[in-house]
Amino acid sequence: MRKDLDLIRLILMEVEGETPVDLSSYSTDQVNFHKALIREGGLAEGIVNYPTGKDSQPDIPDLAILTRLTWDGHEFIDKAKSEKTWVKAKELIQRNGATLSLEAMKIALSEVIRTILR
Repeated sequence: MRKDLDLIRLILMEVEGETPVDLSSYSTDQVNFHKALIREGGLAEGIVNYPTGKDSQPDIPDLAILTRLTWDGHEFIDKAKSEKTWVKAKELIQRNGATLSLEAMKIALSEVIRTILR
C-alpha cells in the first residue's frame, strides 16, 4: 500500500479532535496502515497490532488505535490544518519536482506559512 499524505493529515486531525473528519471513503485497511505509519513516524502515540495468521497481510495492522498526538504531531497538524495552506504546500512540492514525502511537506508547509506572514 502506498503512503497517502492526505489521509495522514485527516487522521491527525481526527486524533486532535477539533475538526470533524470523514474517513468513510477509505477502507479499514487503508486507515489502519496509515495509523501505523503515523505512530512509526513519531506523530502520535498508540497501539498497533499486526495479524499473525497465514492468510493475513503482514504490513497491514488488524488493529491501530492512536491515543494522542506527540509534540511533532501537534506541530505538523497546526501547519497542515488549513485546506488552503495544505493545497499550496502540495502545489509547491509538485512545482519543484520533489517527492511528496512527509519531510518535504513539513518544509513546504513552513515555507507557505512564512510567505503568508511576510
